Amino acid sequence: MPYFDMASSAPLHPVARQALLAALDEGWADPSRLYREGRRARLLLNASREAAAEAVGCRPDELVFTPSGTRAVYDGIAGALAGRRRAGRRLVVSAVEHSSVLHTAAAHEAGGGTVTEVPVDRTGRVAPDAYAAALRDAPDGVALACLQSANHEVGTLQPVAETAEECAAAGVPLLVDAAQSLGWGPVEGNWSLLTASAHKWGGPAGVGLLAVRKGVRFRTVPPTDERESGRSPGFENLPAIVAAAASLRAVRAEAAAEAERLRGLVDRVRARVPELVPDVEVVGDPERRLPHLVTFSCLYVDGEALLHELDRAEFSVSSGSSCTSSTLTPSHVLRAMEVLSEGNVRVSLPRGTAEAEVERFLEVLPGVVAQVRERLGAPKPAEAAVAPDPVPEPEVALVVDSLGKRCPIPVIELAKVIGQVPVGGVVVVLSDDEAARLDIPAWCEMRGQTYEGERTADRGVAYRVRRRA
Repeated sequence: MPYFDMASSAPLHPVARQALLAALDEGWADPSRLYREGRRARLLLNASREAAAEAVGCRPDELVFTPSGTRAVYDGIAGALAGRRRAGRRLVVSAVEHSSVLHTAAAHEAGGGTVTEVPVDRTGRVAPDAYAAALRDAPDGVALACLQSANHEVGTLQPVAETAEECAAAGVPLLVDAAQSLGWGPVEGNWSLLTASAHKWGGPAGVGLLAVRKGVRFRTVPPTDERESGRSPGFENLPAIVAAAASLRAVRAEAAAEAERLRGLVDRVRARVPELVPDVEVVGDPERRLPHLVTFSCLYVDGEALLHELDRAEFSVSSGSSCTSSTLTPSHVLRAMEVLSEGNVRVSLPRGTAEAEVERFLEVLPGVVAQVRERLGAPKPAEAAVAPDPVPEPEVALVVDSLGKRCPIPVIELAKVIGQVPVGGVVVVLSDDEAARLDIPAWCEMRGQTYEGERTADRGVAYRVRRRA
């Protein structure tokens, strides 16, 4: 069964498996002890730290192992904020950071701190000058800035090196979440702190990395102990750490060749999906992106049903659609990008993915999408044609009540009735589904209609669409 969800968790690399089994026999003792078994464990821990530091691009004494990538993010942000408390209490983050960063930011805000969120463009990329403006225009002192190296949902690479220069000029440290990119290569630029997670590159789950450059003010938030320089308390999971470091070195050795091969397969998906499936939007930066990841959204499709059908066809993929989440809201990444969210599919290819598997996915996908659309009663695909601006006439308005209906139903109902008003007429869609705020404007753009905005209604939001086609 093809597994196409490496961005969530990569399959265990063979080198990681071998190292893990060997370390279970050799690395079980307490590395802080002076007897023979403890010294052997300490040697393994030191060697793993040196290998990981070399891959990260830092000194071994600047890097500690944590129980997870999420823990590394929590501890890194908290430690930097505590160490720079006198500089200020403002935290600057991008709008598309991983949830671990945004959750930490929310906790900081709840504790009396302030947070600035830097917006992104439709590709999911931030502008370095936007970070510079956020640092320059902050009404209070900025303690820390955070920026991911690559987005986990759409694969867009962020301008870390340029942003690090802006942060250095402002005297603000930059923390980089490198979870998605570290297996493909080091993070460029003069960053101050870096976090990563082993299970993203093919290491075992339960190992994170936190690097803090010398000279960065950092104070570990209690409780602490003597392990990992006092920055990550608790007994080290040494077998997993050994496996994480060994697999990071192994995947780096394969990265250049495998990145080129997978980029070719992803390019094929990016080009073929819009040809094979009507009404699809491929999202994310088409050039500055991770080599193995592609995301697209399908109009008139229930994301959860689509993932179930692909799973029945033996393909494991992920989604950021609201109809696949427990909160019934689109992913914060798609919201920040203001792109279509319904029927969202993220394909992230693991190393070793065969060309035949990608071809079979492209063969299966059109039928699966058509099946889900038919089940939902979606309108048949039609070419978008823009009519000339109409001669003003008395406005004809049609109200569509989609209250209580979830994506993609409000958009499907809009598509079914738009032809019932004359060119120049208006359809008002009443909806209390958060996804409608993204999907109705996206539908208008794809269909050549005019989106005229929204207003608060009695039990939801009223979205105005004027017919032009």
